[in-house]
Amino acid sequence: MDEVLSQNEIDALLSAISSGEMDADELKKEEEEKKIRVYDFKRALRFSKDQIRSISRIHENYARMLTTFFATQLRSYVNISVTSVDQVPYEEFIRSIPKKTILNLYGMEPLDGNLIMEINPNIAYALLDRLLGGKGSTITKDGNLTEIEKTLFMQMFEKAEDALRDAWSSVVEIEPVLEEFEENPQFMQKIAPNETVVVVSLTTVIGETTGMINICIPHVILEPIIPKLSVHYWMQSNSNKDEQAYGKMQQNLKKTEVELKAILGATTISIHDFLNFQQGDIISLDQPIDAPLLLSIYDQPKFFAQPGKFKNKMSVQILEEIKGVNEDDE
Repeated sequence: MDEVLSQNEIDALLSAISSGEMDADELKKEEEEKKIRVYDFKRALRFSKDQIRSISRIHENYARMLTTFFATQLRSYVNISVTSVDQVPYEEFIRSIPKKTILNLYGMEPLDGNLIMEINPNIAYALLDRLLGGKGSTITKDGNLTEIEKTLFMQMFEKAEDALRDAWSSVVEIEPVLEEFEENPQFMQKIAPNETVVVVSLTTVIGETTGMINICIPHVILEPIIPKLSVHYWMQSNSNKDEQAYGKMQQNLKKTEVELKAILGATTISIHDFLNFQQGDIISLDQPIDAPLLLSIYDQPKFFAQPGKFKNKMSVQILEEIKGVNEDDE
């Protein structure tokens, strides 16, 4: 990041140039010279900011789905949101998580590699306590999980595979499968220590307990879909979805039935005449015989039409559309 000068430093610099203590041409020459920046190859950045934003969008959707899933399963208040998305060496990720934690290893067919989900002990034990009928409080466990507890965790996160599949479906169709369950991060030697991984951190609240769920995505998983993580792809994808939705809506509208009325004419009579109607009486309408009829849709005049007969049924033939008529004019 470029150094920002304070106002005093700017004033001192201008004073030095004005007094001749500093040559402006020399400053310009220094700026034109090639500057060297230190680059750490152990922390090589392999994803652009644009791609990181796309990964963040995927997991914001995943966080919402996971919130709904956990709230349904636990019958408790749950809130999960994306806190940060960073790219770091795998070794740094492993060092940053507790020595005793919950690790789920997901296969991501047809993509290569495995996705690692780390559930902080605070959240993991609160989730376990709630599953076993408790209030969802954090408990302290010195030993390893029992076989029953492991089975409960695995069943819960196997059911959560659908949320992961749906969240990633905007980019690629995957079939996540929970392959391994581990408590010690040191046994997770699936990725080279210096391999770049994307770590998505989710702040998780279960009841009154707060903790983190970290999702570690190796470069090998993301490599085949990197072109789909661009803004251009997302815009094009959304555009295609809009066109599909528009086409579907158009087809549904074409099947919608509407009520048409052809107004043959109208008149006004007295109650006395109405009460004395007899068979054979003629009622004179205000519609001239050579004038077109009004064709209305839900009582809104839309077309001029002329009466006739088609296939032995009374019919009307549309002559022209009535323009400039809307509900506000009625």
